[in-house]
Amino acid sequence: MAEEKHPGGDDAAREHDRDQLEPLRDLISPLLNSLELMVLTRERVQAAVDDAVERGRMTRKDATELVSALVTIGRRQTEELLGDLERYVVDPSTDLMRREVDRARAAAGLGPSFPITGYDDLTAAQITARLGDLTPAELRRVRDYERRNANRKTVLAAIDHRID
Repeated sequence: MAEEKHPGGDDAAREHDRDQLEPLRDLISPLLNSLELMVLTRERVQAAVDDAVERGRMTRKDATELVSALVTIGRRQTEELLGDLERYVVDPSTDLMRREVDRARAAAGLGPSFPITGYDDLTAAQITARLGDLTPAELRRVRDYERRNANRKTVLAAIDHRID
């Protein structure tokens, strides 16, 4: 597969990639900002406390305990956040968020190749609500998949109505 070349070299390619990811960033940023999230690796924390030890501001034992406690707390908070996000994305009442993720994914050219994220977990009503965002080619892919799997008449009728 040929790699896409951008006039102007690597800087232009990076700029193009940033532009492609912008819709996804716009979708996720408000959530991250509202939760005041940040990423701090164990290595960064360790480097900061090592510096404090070298300067004589804390003992090695205190530094080790501090890093251990921060990592434990960070892991617990990460697991809680991932659990909350998973429930939010899997909860049928959050269909709007899934729909926006689908739009952002399509705009950025990212993610799974199937047109509707989490299709097998959606109800017929949720699927038909998303059909308006799809191109005719995507509608045909969904129709073919639906026929081979759940074969729901309401979904198939809604797809055929959109295609015609």
